[in-house]
Amino acid sequence: MLYLCATPIGNLGDISLRVLETLRSVDIIAAEDTRNSIKLLNHFQIETPMTSYHEYNRVEKAHYLIGLMREGKDVALVTDAGTPAISDPGETLVVLCREAGIRVTSLPGAAACITALTLSGLSTRRFCFEGFLPSEKKERKEVLAELAQESRTMVLYEAPHHLVKLLCELKETLGNRKITICRELTKKFETVMPMTLEEAVTYYEENEPRGEYVLVVEGKGIAVKQEEARREWMELSVGEHMQYYEEQGVGRKEAMKLVAKDRGIGKREVYQALLGQKHE
Repeated sequence: MLYLCATPIGNLGDISLRVLETLRSVDIIAAEDTRNSIKLLNHFQIETPMTSYHEYNRVEKAHYLIGLMREGKDVALVTDAGTPAISDPGETLVVLCREAGIRVTSLPGAAACITALTLSGLSTRRFCFEGFLPSEKKERKEVLAELAQESRTMVLYEAPHHLVKLLCELKETLGNRKITICRELTKKFETVMPMTLEEAVTYYEENEPRGEYVLVVEGKGIAVKQEEARREWMELSVGEHMQYYEEQGVGRKEAMKLVAKDRGIGKREVYQALLGQKHE
């Protein structure tokens, strides 16, 4: 049997008791990087033998592991961090196991994409996971064009040395959408930065990206609706906009906050506009 074992994405305390029990009981652990996984096993005093299973041996080694399972052995699959088979060569092993009639089960746990999504402050009702975008130019351009029309919240992964390039591509293709940039998730220096794509490009052109990044990007539907609503509000004067809320029993200070939010301006600008209309 194949066990997909989710491992922590930063904080070792996030590993489940079931995963620990499984890692101790299986015959062999297939790890994306044995040098990385040995730290986890040593921390929890697990002595189960390991073998490497990564992008460059995923088909050949999959057949070897399936052979072991056909002999009655149990195999646990772990990735460097998070849930195997998500943006991970483990996907191939699962497919081949299914084709070979090998039982597969997944032991749930940490996943960077879900962790970032829940922290983002963006809509979580509908979302799509893109992982790392393809590097081939034509395919990458096609995927970006599809994302420009995506109405759901999007979750992407990126390495630090490619981050600025990706942010520029997203801004050019999607426009100035909201984005939440996450790094060091679950670790001591966890960083969650809500901003716009324009602000993100400016920030990382001035500050060197470090660590692995999860990007949570606003979908087109939300952005378009907000822009359409903003245009409708802008057809009213600030005074008329204030009157709309005050007639519903909203206090003056709260109404000013709502007007500022609707129009995408500061409260001070609302106050100045009201003063100007008063003196006209």
